[in-house]
Amino acid sequence: MSENVQSGKFVFEQGQVPPGQTVLYHEHLKLTDKSHMAVFAGYLMPLWYSSISAEHRAVRQAAGAFDCTHMGVFETAGPDAAAFLNIVTTNEINNLKAGRAQYSYILDAEGNVLDDIIVYRRSEDKFMVVVNAANEGKIKAYFQGLLNNEVVIDTSRPGMKLKCRPVIRDVKEPAAGADRRVDIAVQGPVSMEALFAAGTDAASKKSIEQLGRFELTDAVVGGIDCIVARTGYTGAEMGFELFVHPGKAVRLWRTILERGKPAGVLPCGLGARDSLRIEAGLPLYGHELASEYNISPIEAGYGWAVKLEKKFFIGKAAMVQAAESCIMKQARIEMPGAAGVRPIRQNDAVLNKEGECVGWVLSCAKADDRQMAIAYVGKDKIKVADTVGIYYLARNERQIRQGRRKIVGRGQKLAADITGKVLSRFERF
Repeated sequence: MSENVQSGKFVFEQGQVPPGQTVLYHEHLKLTDKSHMAVFAGYLMPLWYSSISAEHRAVRQAAGAFDCTHMGVFETAGPDAAAFLNIVTTNEINNLKAGRAQYSYILDAEGNVLDDIIVYRRSEDKFMVVVNAANEGKIKAYFQGLLNNEVVIDTSRPGMKLKCRPVIRDVKEPAAGADRRVDIAVQGPVSMEALFAAGTDAASKKSIEQLGRFELTDAVVGGIDCIVARTGYTGAEMGFELFVHPGKAVRLWRTILERGKPAGVLPCGLGARDSLRIEAGLPLYGHELASEYNISPIEAGYGWAVKLEKKFFIGKAAMVQAAESCIMKQARIEMPGAAGVRPIRQNDAVLNKEGECVGWVLSCAKADDRQMAIAYVGKDKIKVADTVGIYYLARNERQIRQGRRKIVGRGQKLAADITGKVLSRFERF
């Protein structure tokens, strides 16, 4: 349930529920062992099929198919839809033309990040908002609270009410009927060829070929009506997300894998999804956004998606203050990762060349013989091409007794356990 707090903080509490199965769950069990399935965002999902490294390489060299049917998909429609989304999200909806998409954030009135999202404008008065599966229930409750005038939208004017009344539907739900949609992603340099191999008519092929990044179209793939968007979460320059009726998702998944196999298309699990997005520098909610550090979009490197020049959006005052007082940033770091090298973990300390702790690791994954990490560091403490070190935090009581620290604060000086270099914040492949 949701709770309205007069301070402007939105609180959402969801009771314990057993993990769900995506519409592709039984397809995964045909391709990988049940021991390779794990609970993620409330769903049982594959960690890997062949290996994380093989699937990572497939996306960088050919293409990979991902089950994203767990993601939340909301339709916002009607004459008030654009005005509603322009108040509820940080980016500028009025700049978004039909057939295009934009990255954005949903904040509460205190500026806390409720989720990072992609908004797809299908027509003048119809939008599709895709949210993280872990936040789906929260965003649904938040939207409902806004429509019911139960949520504070401006802490300086607690009595302010939202006047926009769009029609909001959860299009994963059966009630959406023929309009239901779930997401299957195909990412990598041959992803377009994979869609064509699955089968497209002439008109669909032409519309897909003409898509630029963050554009979308209606198309027929494998004989199935889809919303095809050139978006994704891997850093791949070429990649697509296909929004399909859940009743047809299994057939589309099978067709893409079977007909794409000669081109090197592989099914990819959560492990490769994580290594690919970290390598590209893309955030994961709860790690590079919000989290124990309450990381803002400004600190995450996405200030461009927070349009402070807008007259108003929920959380604007907090974002103005965050932009003015920001002392932290995120950095992408490469470290050795050959066999025998100890893995870097979340919250391990990041040291500058003088051995001073300047921040902490947020996420890390191995990609072949490298470890790639995204770190939360002092804004002026390190720069691209600098040599940096990692201090491994104690993992158990024995290591603590041996003198290894369990917690390291900024400014403390330590000897690095492993060294690497700072890369540019984002990367495209």
